[in-house]
Amino acid sequence: MHQEPDPAARLLWGPPPKAGRGPKAALSLDRIARAGIEIADAEGLGALSMQRVAGLLDYTKMALYRYVPGKAELVALMVDAAIGAAPPVDGTGWREPLADWSRRLAAVFRRHPWLLDATVGPRLVGPAELSWMERAVAALAGTALTGPERLDVVAVLAGHVRAIAQQSRAAGPEGSPEQQLLLTLGSLIATHRDRYPATAAAMADSGSGGQDQALEFGLRCFLDGLGVLIGGRGPGVRP
Repeated sequence: MHQEPDPAARLLWGPPPKAGRGPKAALSLDRIARAGIEIADAEGLGALSMQRVAGLLDYTKMALYRYVPGKAELVALMVDAAIGAAPPVDGTGWREPLADWSRRLAAVFRRHPWLLDATVGPRLVGPAELSWMERAVAALAGTALTGPERLDVVAVLAGHVRAIAQQSRAAGPEGSPEQQLLLTLGSLIATHRDRYPATAAAMADSGSGGQDQALEFGLRCFLDGLGVLIGGRGPGVRP
């Protein structure tokens, strides 16, 4: 039985679609995706609709459907355009490139917080998004890690970046996740410090520095451990 190709796969990975009969096409998939990104950046993914994108482009919704069959496909295009092709990463060996990769990914989530909602669960990824995985996996080429382990490293790093990005988004554009936590828990811990002595001691020490360094702290701990694992397996690419 013949199975029709996934529309999102066709748009992301296939040749540019033909607009069909009528006047020469004035729209492009990239222009449509950028309009959607503009809306999502300003108001969140919940504000996105085909009607809103069509209005921003000064086209009718029906005209938009000639290019993109629905909202799901629109979001897939937006994700790939917003993430963009993976940039070259700084550093030699594997440790510095992976750390730089993680920081650059964190910057993407800061610019486009709605990506946290649009990149959840099993889904089709586009060529630009896949290039980020390729960049990180390539940094580990030549180490003693197995193929599945190299993929797991990327999954752990991406998960760490996402977790910090989610906390930052919840804190707001001007917020500090750690400072907000201290404000929220401060009075509770002060009242109940006998029940939570370890937490009270840690919070009392917060003035010594280190606030909002969870991204870098997590990277350092994970990459230190990864270095021990790789080093214990014999010769390979230097950190």
